Amino acid sequence: MNWAQLYSLLGGVNKHSTSLGKVWLSVLFIFRIMILIVAVESVWGDEQSDFTCNTLQPGCKNVCYDHYFPISHIRLWSLQLIFVSTPALLVAMHVAHSIREEKKDLIRTMGDKADVDIEMLKKKKFHIVGPLWWTYTVSLFFRLLFEAAFMYAFYYLYNGFHMPRLVKCDAWPCPNTVDCFISRPTEKTVFTIFMIAASSLCMVLNVAELSYLIVKALLGCCRKQRYHSSHVSKSKERHQNKRNEILLLESSKASAPQK
Repeated sequence: MNWAQLYSLLGGVNKHSTSLGKVWLSVLFIFRIMILIVAVESVWGDEQSDFTCNTLQPGCKNVCYDHYFPISHIRLWSLQLIFVSTPALLVAMHVAHSIREEKKDLIRTMGDKADVDIEMLKKKKFHIVGPLWWTYTVSLFFRLLFEAAFMYAFYYLYNGFHMPRLVKCDAWPCPNTVDCFISRPTEKTVFTIFMIAASSLCMVLNVAELSYLIVKALLGCCRKQRYHSSHVSKSKERHQNKRNEILLLESSKASAPQK
């Protein structure tokens, strides 16, 4: 699967998302995936070949590079983007299952005449209520979890978000402490901070969307509760009025003079 196929899959989910979800998808593809493909890969393309150390000891350069860069920035960001995008596929599977169930009902009730309704069903937008609300909120929660986990892993693996110009290495088989130089450290620091900022923005959007869905669900529950209470009180009031009418009619009959 390439990035275009991932975009087509998430684009189908985007139709059923909130406005914040649409903004999140735009930020994900424009400020993260497009930047990763267009700019970041060219900046980090020479990271190992231009990692130089002031020693000719065989294997020292490779060991030092592996020590300071246990995983490539590009591969770590690619893994992050895949993991962050995967929870949205839960919503896609939920919607596909709902469409399949409704399609079966249409075929069972309308038979061969259901073709037009089936085409309309494919274009239908599902509202985030009921079981779909739970699937959507769970996907948001896992998005946040993956974003936070990868940001922590990034900070832990590289000792921060700043790319140093010089690193010192004394790992075997280096004969002593050697100086190793990283290519384009300033440019890599700028792109690293940019990618971290874009990831933070996505986390803020996810938190805002999750809060919006929870508040909306709570308000809906409150409205239903008020409607139910009002309906029950009106039913009790009508019942009490009928009882009062019956009692009033009986008392009027009892107080009427007998002929």
